Amino acid sequence: MQAGFPAAYFCIKAFSETDMTEDLKRIDVPTLVLHGDDDQIVPMAASALRTVELVKNATLKVYAGAPHGLCTTRKDEVSADLLRFFSA
Repeated sequence: MQAGFPAAYFCIKAFSETDMTEDLKRIDVPTLVLHGDDDQIVPMAASALRTVELVKNATLKVYAGAPHGLCTTRKDEVSADLLRFFSA
């Protein structure tokens, strides 16, 4: 809510028009991908599911009913999952 309109516009433009496929293929460390299954901004099929296909050693954690801002709306669950992942 604190971002300026030009910054938000250019951010969305960059994310939606930049193909990161080759970059994702190069990641070779254990990776945790978090995604809400009710994300109305970034579809899970086009982002999280595709990411775990491309990143070696990727783990997908789906939050049922969670929206795009799940780090805010589900912060306790996200924090616990991150701690579990980093402790493994």
